[in-house]
Amino acid sequence: LNVRPHTYKAKKFEDYDVEIKITHCGVCGSDIHTLTGGWGPIQYPQVVGHEIVGHVVRIGSAVDPKRYAIGTRVGVGAQCRTCLKCDDCKNHKEHCCRGGIDTYTGEYEDGYISQGGYADYFRCHYNWVIPIPDGLSSEVAAPMLCAGITTYQPLRKYGVGPGKRVGVIGIGGLGHLGIMWAVKMGAEVTAISSSPRKFHDATEVLGAQHYLNTSDGKAVAAAYRSFDVLLCTAFGADTDWDKLLRLVDSDGVFVLVGLPEKPLSIAPFSLVGAQVAVAGSHIGPPKMIEEMFHFAVEKGVNTIVEVVPMEKAAEALDQLHNKGARYRLVLKR
Repeated sequence: LNVRPHTYKAKKFEDYDVEIKITHCGVCGSDIHTLTGGWGPIQYPQVVGHEIVGHVVRIGSAVDPKRYAIGTRVGVGAQCRTCLKCDDCKNHKEHCCRGGIDTYTGEYEDGYISQGGYADYFRCHYNWVIPIPDGLSSEVAAPMLCAGITTYQPLRKYGVGPGKRVGVIGIGGLGHLGIMWAVKMGAEVTAISSSPRKFHDATEVLGAQHYLNTSDGKAVAAAYRSFDVLLCTAFGADTDWDKLLRLVDSDGVFVLVGLPEKPLSIAPFSLVGAQVAVAGSHIGPPKMIEEMFHFAVEKGVNTIVEVVPMEKAAEALDQLHNKGARYRLVLKR
């Protein structure tokens, strides 16, 4: 990865904007997919980073000065503006807005391309600037702005709680949070991985009641139709999607939140026999991000992170790309 420091022009400051002096920014797999062109061509140079935490240093005239008082600790996730006029926005589904602008690589009306949080400052529309409660440290809160809400939102959407059987595929940056959310929501949770390597972390650290190694054919066969909700946070180059779908019980849902660079291949009969639904889920709205933060404080959910100095961003990206992390990397100034 050819990553190095540079200076860029900030977007025009507008009446509804909040400017943040950045203290922390999570390192997300999306940053790798973007920088390598895995999700399509981008305009370089590009600053990535969409798990931004810092303090308010400036607000526009249309911004609530009490909610966003100077010095308030806030966060911004993967989106930084939506239209606030469409049906999705009016119904608290702003993350689905067709006119939404991503925190990086997004294009404003004047042609400006949004730049992310591996930076000194960030400015955007106040609607996507979320106050962070005192009970969360900045390094714990940062990954929740993408990995956290990406897993929290679908679990809430599909009614996860007592009596629900939840499987979480992948025990990494997304999956470790998905497991903890589901456990704290009261569900019966199975951590699912392709090897036995993460059994201890999944059951003793994250709290999963069960563990399924997908390389164990007998165990997979025994888990046929075991889950009401199957949250897929990770995949391999040769993932057998039909094998995973057979784990979902009748009228259950398979939710994709990890995003492969290549199309999925699914046999129709993997869906129709048990009336399995396949759904995608994309981060979450501001209101739910704020709810998630307070849930984390109430239930004691803490992202497991490695903190890296911001000036070593290139090394952090290289580590994530080639070695992985336990379980999220966070840049700190």
